[in-house]
Amino acid sequence: MYYSVIFDMDGVIFDSEIKVVECWQEIAVKYQIKDIESACRACLGLNREATKVVFQERYGQDFPYDAYKSEMSALFHARYGEGRLPLKPGVENLLQYLKAQDKKLALASSTRLELVRRELSDAGLLHYFDVVIGGDMVENSKPAPDIFLKACEALETAPESAYGIEDSYNGIRALSAADIRAIMVPDMVEASDEMRELAEAVLPDLSAVQKYLEGYAL
Repeated sequence: MYYSVIFDMDGVIFDSEIKVVECWQEIAVKYQIKDIESACRACLGLNREATKVVFQERYGQDFPYDAYKSEMSALFHARYGEGRLPLKPGVENLLQYLKAQDKKLALASSTRLELVRRELSDAGLLHYFDVVIGGDMVENSKPAPDIFLKACEALETAPESAYGIEDSYNGIRALSAADIRAIMVPDMVEASDEMRELAEAVLPDLSAVQKYLEGYAL
């Protein structure tokens, strides 16, 4: 039995992670930054501060991450802001199904809260979620469990009575550390042996997630 479902946002709700990488690739060409896609993949699921650490470890402490990130973000929002960010297939059907089953829903994203709420609102999805938690609301980024534990507390749901849906390794590790049943829906990275061990299920898309959860509707 489960009472709540906690969603990651980028790569789960929105088909956004590949779009972010494409924008970073343009910045990388402009400033001759090598192997930017690998750096982006290493940061999947991390908040801004943890991502900055990864970039500076790769490119040096003098790497102007904040300036490049601001330029990338401006490019990203010019292309995909105001509701133009594509949804993952099956997302609205899944949200409608869960609400019809009286499940409590949370969104727990490493992205800062203001941006999370704006993107959900622009997509017409904000009303589905009882709780929205941004990465700037917790001290420790994924793979620490903080953001998911905070979501459970806000939902008034025990972690073991919740499912979490994630696409990233760091997200699945965070769910496991929080003792929340994890479902991985791979996006930019395929499930590794570690992920298959930590996750209760690895499923190809959100339509498959809905079918999976239909077996636990009560």
